[in-house]
Amino acid sequence: MTPRKHPPASWRATTLAVLTSSALVLSLAPASADPHPADAGTAPSDDGIVQRLEAVPGLRIVEERDTEPGFRFFVLGYEQPADHDDPDGATFEQRLTLLHRGLDRPTVLHTTGYNVPDFPFRAEPTRIVDGNQISTEQRFFEPSRPDPADWSKLDIRQAATDHHRIVGALDDIYTEAWLSTGASKGGMTSVYHRRFYPDDIDGTIAYVAPNDVRNHEDSAYLEFFDTVGTDSACQQSLADVQRESLERRDELVGHYEGLAAANGWTFDRTIGSADAAFEMLVLDTPWAFWQYRGDERCADIPGTEADTADIAAFLDDVGGFGFYTDQGTEPYITYYYQAATQLGSPSVPTGHLDDLLRYPGQFGAATYVPDDIAIRPFDRRAMPDIDHWVYRSSERMLFVDGEFDPWGAEPFRVRSAARDTMRFVAPRANHGADIARLAPGDGAAATAAVRRWAGLEGEVTLRRAPVASELDAAGDALRSERRHRR
Repeated sequence: MTPRKHPPASWRATTLAVLTSSALVLSLAPASADPHPADAGTAPSDDGIVQRLEAVPGLRIVEERDTEPGFRFFVLGYEQPADHDDPDGATFEQRLTLLHRGLDRPTVLHTTGYNVPDFPFRAEPTRIVDGNQISTEQRFFEPSRPDPADWSKLDIRQAATDHHRIVGALDDIYTEAWLSTGASKGGMTSVYHRRFYPDDIDGTIAYVAPNDVRNHEDSAYLEFFDTVGTDSACQQSLADVQRESLERRDELVGHYEGLAAANGWTFDRTIGSADAAFEMLVLDTPWAFWQYRGDERCADIPGTEADTADIAAFLDDVGGFGFYTDQGTEPYITYYYQAATQLGSPSVPTGHLDDLLRYPGQFGAATYVPDDIAIRPFDRRAMPDIDHWVYRSSERMLFVDGEFDPWGAEPFRVRSAARDTMRFVAPRANHGADIARLAPGDGAAATAAVRRWAGLEGEVTLRRAPVASELDAAGDALRSERRHRR
């Protein structure tokens, strides 16, 4: 099963490549757009930011790196309790980055929900408000992991408290308005922070954030695959290539084993074998196709008469043989643990394949969690509590979803803009949906809300290209087609 989207094990500003696909991993790439903030090239004044940061208890400047004029970029470490219910107990250092714009600017708390990129970029809300950006790494993603790791301390409340302490540590430095944002699992993480600490932040922008309220009721996902796209023949083509792939299992698994031998891939720690991993890849294919491709790529789906090499190339392009290996899944075990214990995970249609499946029941988050990590019982109350809070109590929250994104099948519900909370759907967009892809009226309303929450007046025009700078190009690259090749 595919996660929401994985970051590669190593983020490099020079490659800007990234994010592996798979239905069960949510995209953590930052949202992108180019609102052309004012005075983007003006250098910030000497405002003593280094001394201010050094005065924060528990905060460490790991290094300052060069970036564009008008910004300063820091990699930081912040000491956090491994268990916030035992603040005097064991600690770990959480990795952060800071893109400093100025003490007089709003600040955006950005999270991927996974690892944090270690190079400067600007998420879409940061561009809209021309603000500072603090990007955080999720607890238990390396290197932000306690040692030894007590996995029972990985839950949404503990992670929300990490963010609460970060805001508390830095809000005396950044005294203007605070926003929070993230895409996919990062968007979910921003929502959870607001649920437990609603007054920390002045507004939240959550992109393509799933809301799996009842983990065992997945009819919304199955219905999505019956209706997505503009041509029903595309879904049939995907179903046909899935079936053809399983009917050619021996050839394709042999191909997979050859790739594994050539690349040093193994299957022992999680999925178990190349055969089981191949079946997972095939089940994931329609999900990954709609998550990051779309109906303009329907013509690329091989027919049932295609050469096996062409089918293999399609499966590799859409899902990726490399991901379903020990080496591919290892960086995202933390995500799968969360999905198996609180977040939930989706189902995909299998009725057309049931007679060809050898591993029924393996399409689930727990499949990716190694046996040496004890999985606590699934918390059935966690997501209904979040859903109820968002619908009944949340304030100043913006949800942006993509019409063709399978993760949008179960969205967060809002109450007709009550309490300045709203949801917009980008037409024909997938898991890369953002404000710049909304219909003009919706985009204007969303942009106005972001600026209003940031305490700014006036309008800003979002445009997609060309990007203004390397900072924005990095954000765009992260949000576009991801491809993680080892």
